[in-house]
Amino acid sequence: MSNLTILDGGMGRELKRMGAPFSQPLWSAQALIEAPQFVTQAHQSFIDAGAEIITVNSYACVPFHLGEAGFKAQGAKLAKQAAIIAKEVAQNAQRKVCVAGSLPPAFGSYRPDFFQSDRAFAILNTLYEAQNDDVDIWIGETISNIEEARVMASVLKDSNKPCYYACTLNDEVTEQATLRSGELVSDAILALLEYNIAGILFNCSIPEVIEQALRDTNRVLKQQNKHLDLGAFANGFTPIASDYKANEGSQGYRDLSPAEYLEFAKQWHSLGATIIGGCCGIGPEYIKALSQWKKSIRIC
Repeated sequence: MSNLTILDGGMGRELKRMGAPFSQPLWSAQALIEAPQFVTQAHQSFIDAGAEIITVNSYACVPFHLGEAGFKAQGAKLAKQAAIIAKEVAQNAQRKVCVAGSLPPAFGSYRPDFFQSDRAFAILNTLYEAQNDDVDIWIGETISNIEEARVMASVLKDSNKPCYYACTLNDEVTEQATLRSGELVSDAILALLEYNIAGILFNCSIPEVIEQALRDTNRVLKQQNKHLDLGAFANGFTPIASDYKANEGSQGYRDLSPAEYLEFAKQWHSLGATIIGGCCGIGPEYIKALSQWKKSIRIC
């Protein structure tokens, strides 16, 4: 990656804002099923704002959102459709845009206590095979515990494309950053270094906790004499509780302006983050602010 690459923002909340079909438990998969033109439009909105990477809308193509029968019937088909949509939008862009395949949490976001290794591998491998022909890189998203990171790395172990892993953090500022499981970020980094990995990112956490995570990651990489791309894409949510029930309601938004988000991004960049975007609630206006900042400081 270059000195700074702009990632897109949160697809689900952008679809909802646009008026796409959107309800629990289908979440962002509902637009794929009923009105895929909205997915195309959302990708285009992020590209128009300056995103250089767009992420395939496969996050909700799992049994947690589709149901077991729905996943069996159309999980792979929907993930393939999502990848093709992203690829077509990227190819039609006026500049180079990279497509990131998404491996999402198999059993719901932010709930390491729900994780099941054997079932997760089968689910994620289905999504990997569905998207692989149409993506440029991979992002394992919203990783809540170390075992989940290992399973995602096992799915991606034979990939010849750059593989990035994005961990979600406890929404509390502490002296050592932790995953939602309570495990140390530093231990998660050590575990991931056992695999072929292009970079570490932190996502879907409040912006305030990412600084410490980057500091802890830098310390581990220095100790291990390793270099990886680093990045961050925080959410615009209020802090998420440990017993969060994703399919029973929507997490509340906080009052976070694009200018305020940009100040966090500048801090992350100073700590070595070279991939910066947004997660849930971070729409095109935030990505535009990041892109304009990049242009203003002439970062390549």
